[in-house]
Amino acid sequence: MSSHSDDGIGAAYDARAAEYIALAGTIEQLDPRDAEVIAAWRDATDGQLLDAGCGPGLWTEFLSRGGRQARGIDLSAEFIANARQRHPGLPFDVGTFRRLPLEDGSVGGILAWYSLIHTPPADLPEVLREFARVLAPGGTLLIGFFDGEPRTPFAHAVAPAYFWSAEALAALLVDAGFEVVSTETRGREPGEISTRRHGSVVARR
Repeated sequence: MSSHSDDGIGAAYDARAAEYIALAGTIEQLDPRDAEVIAAWRDATDGQLLDAGCGPGLWTEFLSRGGRQARGIDLSAEFIANARQRHPGLPFDVGTFRRLPLEDGSVGGILAWYSLIHTPPADLPEVLREFARVLAPGGTLLIGFFDGEPRTPFAHAVAPAYFWSAEALAALLVDAGFEVVSTETRGREPGEISTRRHGSVVARR
């Protein structure tokens, strides 16, 4: 089983799920600027919200606040079991981004917060097309990523991962039928879990 495959990535996170949850399992453990960006996107987005790469469900619960309909999907069965235990009122699925268990045009927004970093660059267009399939016209996608030389691999603690840039992602998003709405990059503050630069992109279907 390749560490680059969906099964390999899921297994890698299964093996370290408890460690990951202890380190970054709540919103309070993360940079408050992340919550600001995600809240602004959520509140500007209509319809059902999908947390793609939901981990233990912290952002799924955040997306559901205010009576919003939100659901999560992740490759890791351990993450999904934990998410279901923590947030029993929300739906969670074990699954791949390549074949989402959703109807065409059924989602108003997709959050992919640092969940595309393990996708091999050659496979990312396929995933973006699947995101486009399930998004309703006018729906939006928010991607969080590590900002750096596009497609360059780095030694992530759990599984092989890749840097991206807003410009490189924008080109792929346009090819997949999106319009880029906004981009953001920033450095890290002392005490953050990661020292790598942060980036995010919002794109409209």
